[in-house]
Amino acid sequence: MTTVYAEPAMMDHAAWQGWAEMLPEPTLVAVSHGTGDRAGRDAVKGLVDAVGTAMGDTPVHGAFVDVEHPRAGRFVRSGVLGPDASAVLVPLLLSAGTHASGDLAEAAALRPGTRVARPLGPATGLAVVLRRRLLEAGWVPGEPVILACAGSTDPAGVADCRTMAQLLAGHLQVPVTAAFISAAEPRLGATINAARTHNPGVRTAVSTYLLAPGHFADLAAGCAPDVLGKPLLVPGENPPQELVDMVVKRYRQAIA
Repeated sequence: MTTVYAEPAMMDHAAWQGWAEMLPEPTLVAVSHGTGDRAGRDAVKGLVDAVGTAMGDTPVHGAFVDVEHPRAGRFVRSGVLGPDASAVLVPLLLSAGTHASGDLAEAAALRPGTRVARPLGPATGLAVVLRRRLLEAGWVPGEPVILACAGSTDPAGVADCRTMAQLLAGHLQVPVTAAFISAAEPRLGATINAARTHNPGVRTAVSTYLLAPGHFADLAAGCAPDVLGKPLLVPGENPPQELVDMVVKRYRQAIA
């Protein structure tokens, strides 16, 4: 007599998958430079809050590389994240540089599994916001534009700003010259003066390529261009959706 052992009935694969434990997504830590300017602090906080809303159940926190607290390294080591939690540090910075590549890499090394996303710029979405700020300031399409960047001693950061100028030029369909408030050449004041000398009677329009109000935005205003676009974030206004989307995009790219 032959005994036949029947195999247990296999459960539906899709139903079985539903049993799998879903690991929580890494915490998004939005890391900005930090500022002593109240309006700038409020504007950045508004962006972080909007990203938190967009991310739903994924935890979102703010941290800084300078001026304000908590600093990124201290936050990564803190108990806020929990002993087994991982994180993605998303720089709320517009280009490569010492903070984006050096400071955040050092902070990430303090917690295993922590990743550093790319800076927000250069990106086409930022060009959309910069154009909006110029139009709000009274820029007339067709007028050439100077892109006012903070400046960096890192050649990669300078190159990123020049790439952003090219992206903005393509979006505006006018010449855009990158100029720097500090650390790199050409300087913004000298560029404005040269534009007035070479194009008398033509207004000088400056697009402020800064995240929020603060010391550098004040220096840009001090150069007294004829038209001055506000920074990407404006206190009292909802942060541009393009900026919120870019933060989320950089996070997704980092965990992909």
